[in-house]
Amino acid sequence: MFYTTTYSSPIGLLTLASDGESLVGLWVEGQKYHGNTILKTMVERDDLKIFTQVKEWLKSYFAGGNPTITHIPLAPLGTVFRQRILGILTEIPYGQLTTYGEIAKRVAIEMGRESMSSQAVGGAVGHNPISIIIPCHRVVGSNGSLTGFASGIETKIKLLQLEGVETSTLFIPKRGSAL
Repeated sequence: MFYTTTYSSPIGLLTLASDGESLVGLWVEGQKYHGNTILKTMVERDDLKIFTQVKEWLKSYFAGGNPTITHIPLAPLGTVFRQRILGILTEIPYGQLTTYGEIAKRVAIEMGRESMSSQAVGGAVGHNPISIIIPCHRVVGSNGSLTGFASGIETKIKLLQLEGVETSTLFIPKRGSAL
């Protein structure tokens, strides 16, 4: 059984999902892949402890704070590869950026491979089921391009600016599959 509630944020209505103990989903209204990892019906329930914790985290975050995720039990659903990528995303410090290529290099080393496709990493990042808390918005192209955010590039920019990231050197590509 999965449960859901909503949270009104400065970037739009957020949908939260839980298995009753852990957070399994957090999506922005209209986000690509919204709820796609939950294959069962979700029942609305606002009184879960996990939802209270996440809403407090979001309140602090959107007020400009840098809340930690250590006290929030996260259980994103996905393949072993996606789980590995999501784990790396949780290590990106607040207000800092990394690239798909840097993550790909790290994963290749961890897997004992010569290389890893940045596009494979981008696919995993793009399917992040716990947006914002697992900070996929902190990943950019190696050339500074703002690509691959399922909630839209404008939302990605708002989140980065909220965290104090200097966005003037970043750009929105004119074309590409990750827009």
